[in-house]
Amino acid sequence: MPYSKLHDGVVTICRIGTGVAFAVLIATVLIQVVGRSILNSSPPWTEELTRYALLWLVAFGAGLSLRSGDLVNVDIVSEALPGRWPWRLRLFSALATAGLCLVLIYPAWRFTSIGVRQTSPVLAIRMDFIHASIVALLVLLALFALMRAAAMLTGRSDGYPTFNAEPRP
Repeated sequence: MPYSKLHDGVVTICRIGTGVAFAVLIATVLIQVVGRSILNSSPPWTEELTRYALLWLVAFGAGLSLRSGDLVNVDIVSEALPGRWPWRLRLFSALATAGLCLVLIYPAWRFTSIGVRQTSPVLAIRMDFIHASIVALLVLLALFALMRAAAMLTGRSDGYPTFNAEPRP
């Protein structure tokens, strides 16, 4: 599969996942607010579902944020350096991000596997489905960082975030 198809596919999946998680989050919070304000009683499952939707929102959105430059990035010193040093530091940053994520995947997987024996208190969802959001976050963030590094090493990118990658209001 060519790089652009892989990249576009991952971006599309992450956008859809982020949108679905955000829609669930909005609907759940709306039910909670209406329940508390108008009915004087909020369904107990809304708080739990809000937390889980937020976890999946972050899992799908972190890689997109790396891609678009929306993650915190302090580069005032590195970009002021001469020659190819800024490029080298952007490459190092992408590789370090990918490396850290790859190192953390196995412990996150072990943590997720513990959730098979647990269920959430109100919704009775197996917790491995919830804990899997951390594995997804690490895998997707590593993938986006590796795609950035690969694009830099092949000359398709200078390593700067794609600032206009996401439509802005």
